[in-house]
Amino acid sequence: MTRPRDRASALGLLPLMEARPHKDGKTVTYRYHPRGGKPINLGTDKTKAIRQVLDMNSKAPDTGTMGQLWRIYKASHAYLDLGDTTRRDYADYWGRLSKVFERGIVGAIKPADIARYLRMYRADAPVVANREVALLSNLCNLAVERGEIDRNPCKEVRRNKEQSRTRLVEHHELEPFVAWALQQGPSAVVLVSMAQFAALAGSRRIEFRTLHWPQVDEEIVRLMRAKQRGRERRELIEMGDALRAVFDRMRALPGYNPLGAVFRAPKTGNPYSESGFKTMWGRLMTKALAEKVVAERFTFHDLRAHYATYYKLRFKELPDMHADPGTTARVYERSREARRKSL
Repeated sequence: MTRPRDRASALGLLPLMEARPHKDGKTVTYRYHPRGGKPINLGTDKTKAIRQVLDMNSKAPDTGTMGQLWRIYKASHAYLDLGDTTRRDYADYWGRLSKVFERGIVGAIKPADIARYLRMYRADAPVVANREVALLSNLCNLAVERGEIDRNPCKEVRRNKEQSRTRLVEHHELEPFVAWALQQGPSAVVLVSMAQFAALAGSRRIEFRTLHWPQVDEEIVRLMRAKQRGRERRELIEMGDALRAVFDRMRALPGYNPLGAVFRAPKTGNPYSESGFKTMWGRLMTKALAEKVVAERFTFHDLRAHYATYYKLRFKELPDMHADPGTTARVYERSREARRKSL
């Protein structure tokens, strides 16, 4: 009588490998059947068995591992079509994932391993861990397409619970911060002018960090909306008095060029790099807290929520600032009061 095939034990094995479950229902022995030769016993450790087969066939050191999938994914159109910021984020995520999964055999990774990473290994950063596992899921999807596994183990694990930010930067704290920052030197003037633009126009930093003067006239600021997943969309922002004052201030700074960057770093005359901006903004916010200019730290992205919230208070509707209007209502509208008329 032939041994019944155990499909669960055989998942993720390399070609010519065999899984032989024992009668106790717990132990599985692995064998390799070289062409024209006798079966080779590989023991009961699935990961070690796969590595033995890779070594016998003189494969690359990372063949069949998550590290190999990362190399393949980085060369794929799916990765190259991502924005520069997203690719940098993915590289950061992989830097942390690689410490745990780089040498892991794809077929041997189980949902329990993913859950352990989310709940224990990255317990101190649950939200970032969700982003990292999202990247890991992309790599596992690639493995499914390549026929290395049948199911994506990441899809069988519940992500860490996330809660949207509720920090609302109110007028009474933003205005003193702007007035103080304008006295802190040329770099702070540029940074706080960018902050005012975010608070007055609601744009993402990636959309206006490299804004140039030909995109600005007396009535309109022209931007391209980011994160549209291939659907190109222009944004035309009407110029109000407060926004016009921001641009007048930037024109008055040394190094103004009618064809150059609007928000230019004082030393180079070029736009801040993303990493450079984050560093300088962090320093400015730390100094503002130390001098008690603001009582509570806020992120630059909170200024986008400031815009959405005050826009609704003024115009009685939410602005068109996201591909999904529900996201604007759920994430960016942070009113602390709900108003309605009585009958």
